[in-house]
Amino acid sequence: MRFYSWNVNGIRAVHKKGLFLPFIQEHEPDILCLQETKAQREQVEIDLADYEEYWNSAARKGYSGTAIFTKVEPVDVLLDFPDDIVSKYTLSDNYGDTNTEGRVLTLEFEKYFVSTVYTPNSKDDLTRLPMRELYWDVAYLEYMKQLEKKKPVLFCGDLNVAHQEIDLANPKGNVGKHGFTNEERQGFTNIIESGFIDSFRHFYPEKPDMYSWWSNFANSRERNVGWRIDYWMVSKSLLKSVSNPEIHMDVMGSDHCPVSIEVTIGSPEA
Repeated sequence: MRFYSWNVNGIRAVHKKGLFLPFIQEHEPDILCLQETKAQREQVEIDLADYEEYWNSAARKGYSGTAIFTKVEPVDVLLDFPDDIVSKYTLSDNYGDTNTEGRVLTLEFEKYFVSTVYTPNSKDDLTRLPMRELYWDVAYLEYMKQLEKKKPVLFCGDLNVAHQEIDLANPKGNVGKHGFTNEERQGFTNIIESGFIDSFRHFYPEKPDMYSWWSNFANSRERNVGWRIDYWMVSKSLLKSVSNPEIHMDVMGSDHCPVSIEVTIGSPEA
């Protein structure tokens, strides 16, 4: 099965460019996780007959949001953080309540969970870094570990952090800037230390110049001055079933490109 993740930065925009359906037709994902959909379902004129669709749109229209398109119906659909996580962590700040922004969507299948996440950006001036460091990153990791107690987990999405220097084109020039602060990088290290595997870096520990996001300025994508901030993370128990992680740098339509893995654990049919 082919599992894809893509921050589309506005699904309506990608579709209007005529790039979304050709991507589906060429890559034929079995499970497609989207971030930053920026739309309610009724605003999107897309009909994919082979897929079940699950959406978690932000309360604020045209902002954030996640969705999962799957060829197999899940056992359960889980929106946002569960109540015990919400009550434990401060997930809102001066910018708003992140738990109303459609940032987390999780499907339960027979053999595992699949979760997609659009992690809050810490902002150019790092004003959202405290919430991100102290609450959000901790809360999402705790949620994934909570699910993992029931069955293995694959989670993906725009985590808004480059973990190692190899994961961005200009590490020295970006030390301490949003997406490459010590705090955000430590948050990702905590994920690794908790037992989840960064699938791409596991298979390609020293492969450079592989990025999933590029700034819209200074022809960054053409020059491949990018960042790897989109991931497929997997439970250790699933690692033998995961192969062929890819970053599809040739897929256009967003400032991000899709990332994918193949999973051979079998169909997650309920």
